[in-house]
Amino acid sequence: MASATAPTTLDDAGAGAPSADDVDAADVRLADVVRRTPIERNDRLSQRVGAEVWLKREDQQIVRSYKLRGAYNFISRLTDEEKSRGVECASAGNHAQGVAFSCRHLGVPGRIVVPRTTPRQKRERITAIGGDLVTLVVTGDTYDDAHLAAVEDALASGRVLVPPFDHPLTIAGQGTVAVEIVRQLGFAPDVLVVPVGGGGLLAGVATWLRARHPETRIVGVEPAGAACMAAAVAAGEPVVLKDLDSFVDGAAVRRAGAVTFPIVEDLVDELVTVEEGRVCTEMLDLYQWEGIVAEPAGALAAAALGYAVRVEPGQTVVCVLSGGNNDVSRYGEIVERSLIHEGLKHYFLVEFPQEPGALRGFLDEVLSDNEDITLFEYVKKNNRETGPALVGIEINGRDDLEPLLERMRHSRLRIEPVPPGSPLFTFLVT
Repeated sequence: MASATAPTTLDDAGAGAPSADDVDAADVRLADVVRRTPIERNDRLSQRVGAEVWLKREDQQIVRSYKLRGAYNFISRLTDEEKSRGVECASAGNHAQGVAFSCRHLGVPGRIVVPRTTPRQKRERITAIGGDLVTLVVTGDTYDDAHLAAVEDALASGRVLVPPFDHPLTIAGQGTVAVEIVRQLGFAPDVLVVPVGGGGLLAGVATWLRARHPETRIVGVEPAGAACMAAAVAAGEPVVLKDLDSFVDGAAVRRAGAVTFPIVEDLVDELVTVEEGRVCTEMLDLYQWEGIVAEPAGALAAAALGYAVRVEPGQTVVCVLSGGNNDVSRYGEIVERSLIHEGLKHYFLVEFPQEPGALRGFLDEVLSDNEDITLFEYVKKNNRETGPALVGIEINGRDDLEPLLERMRHSRLRIEPVPPGSPLFTFLVT
């Protein structure tokens, strides 16, 4: 049957929630298509929380993300007539790669719409994976902008819209991650920690685990700047987030799914949020300690462990590392956000007198051997006598901040901190 928002003639299109049997059926359907990604014990995280922590490495999936599971499960169920019309999707990047792979594997033409915030690395992989069968369109600033454009085109063209998370077949495909985890461990984990965007992966694993292994505690993790599922739970229904931080692009969704929300609300034990800076710190730790290149959404679950998510000593905990499609050009911003979150980098507006030796006086009177200037930019000259400058200072440890501030208070210069999160901070720094 057809829908005004998701044109398709699948018998179960948009209807209800999938069952654990649907997830099992998807697991069989995907057996010769997806990579059975490894599950690895992580010493660093295990020591952090005093438990047995494992990473489910979906970053090693064929398209470096679990999204292939839902996309292929959906497209493979289309009729020949539907496949001949082609498919369409909107995506921040990972779902698009899953759709592109499925189109090429099944011989189905596809049109893929991504927002301008999608990293270049993901765009290039979409076209490389899909080949001549896929057309890539870039429009809008967020996933929701791209989604609206894809829906409008699908309604006009007759192409079948492939939902990234909000459809029973997509949810069932993504839920196969839980089937693999239990199969690989040989038992169900005590705790499963899952990243959340629109809720497809969380709804899928919860559907299967609640039916097969109800004792497992299921925790969903959202980025603090894009917590659409938590907002839906608070409101009792999916709502549109007014403000959205798109940094964790794979989980930056403005509205939770109509199909995924009731599943999550009913079956998931806990939803938590993690600040984007903490995610950046975990991304750097994953790279420096384990040599893992995780994208922001991929690091969400591990970032929450020991901070937003508490576990009991000795428990078996699995964190889903959902994707590894990270653009290397973003690492400058990642390091910056991490340093700010860890309290190791701070910004100040310093009003300097326009006279010889003013900067030398600042260095001698305010800075110690433990501080480095990482940014110095004159903002503007107010008059002939003074000129404010934006100064970035990196310190060795959190304990060095208060002595620095104390020296600033005693300085003859007018110095104003630029606090993280303020409009001025966002405008000048990020």
